[in-house]
Amino acid sequence: MSVRSAVSGIAFGLFTIVIYASGVVTGRASVGGRAVIQKVDPAVFDRIEDNSKPFVVAAKAVEPAVAHLIVTRVVRYRDPYEEFFSDEFAQRYFRRRMPQPRVGKETSMGSGVIIREDGTILTNAHVVKGASEILAKLPDGRTFKATSFGLDEEVDLAVVKIEGKDLPVAAMGDSDTLEVGQWVLAIGNPFGLEHTVTAGVISAVRKHAGANKEDFIQTDAAINPGNSGGPLIDLRGRVIGINTSIYSKSGGYQGIGFALPINLAKKITENLQKK
Repeated sequence: MSVRSAVSGIAFGLFTIVIYASGVVTGRASVGGRAVIQKVDPAVFDRIEDNSKPFVVAAKAVEPAVAHLIVTRVVRYRDPYEEFFSDEFAQRYFRRRMPQPRVGKETSMGSGVIIREDGTILTNAHVVKGASEILAKLPDGRTFKATSFGLDEEVDLAVVKIEGKDLPVAAMGDSDTLEVGQWVLAIGNPFGLEHTVTAGVISAVRKHAGANKEDFIQTDAAINPGNSGGPLIDLRGRVIGINTSIYSKSGGYQGIGFALPINLAKKITENLQKK
């Protein structure tokens, strides 16, 4: 290394130290080697526009119509000696000792959104499949027992019906007009945490994608177990999709979630209600 190169290196190092200490890069000044944090006049915030307002208003518009679904299923537990007693010899000599099937109940949770005053709720098929009972708990404290439900497993959509008065209804949007980069909110009950709101953007709008040639909305709004069936909404408080699934290697949120476009969901809803 030449003397000239060494001198240049030392000079650059001293320059960097001076700049860092001055606070030009870090945004902090220093006195006697100690950082000085400048005080901000609270009045400054009154002059700054609050860009979160559209998010707040949109969430408040839809949240009353988002239901926490509590699903009960009757399950049959397998007896460890079932195969032995199903043998012809065992049935002949141990018929009286043959175990009876054990039956129990399992409970799971999901989300849904009321889209009509008659109590029509949209959710995912995997949320309610095989249900013996479905309870829809609303933010106003009321709980309704579902009177019926139908599902389309191919697109993972289910239509649940409840009966009640003065039911809150979410406004419908137009999923055909969505654009990549558009802000969206996901509302649901992840891990049983009721009425959780997360924000993100539309990462992509997929048409006839995947092995099943499906249409879906891709978003980075956080979607976790329990969010399934909840609404994906725009900043005007309109439902543009039904949150369906996530892509994850860990089982939790990794920035890639999928929602069924609401226009497709409405068509499927009409077909299910005709059956």
